Amino acid sequence: MTSAPPDGSGRPANVLIVEDDPIIAIDFEDRLLGFGVTSVRTVGSVTQALDAIALKAPDFALLDVELIRETSFAVAERLVSLKIPFVFVTGYGAEARIPAEFAGQPRLQKPCSSDALEASLRTRNP
Repeated sequence: MTSAPPDGSGRPANVLIVEDDPIIAIDFEDRLLGFGVTSVRTVGSVTQALDAIALKAPDFALLDVELIRETSFAVAERLVSLKIPFVFVTGYGAEARIPAEFAGQPRLQKPCSSDALEASLRTRNP
């Protein structure tokens, strides 16, 4: 289901960011666009993310684990069911409470380097 731009870069063309901190979301968006991602959508809640996925499934997603008063695991479940690759993003590192079914999912530690973020775009899961 993952599509890549015609330049053969292997990067997804359409990325969904699920992040409740607007500054972090803008930073991710700017960097993704700089990497050549053609479409980036940002949402700040599980409901908004599920609606965005229903509207147009992304090629890839970045999921902040801890959102305001909720976690992004329902979004992760939906992405897995659609076979859309994603990476968890967390400021909690190894302490992040990630359910066993997602223990093998790739993670980025906030703040992350541009190199790590760009490398995550090549992730092919689930």
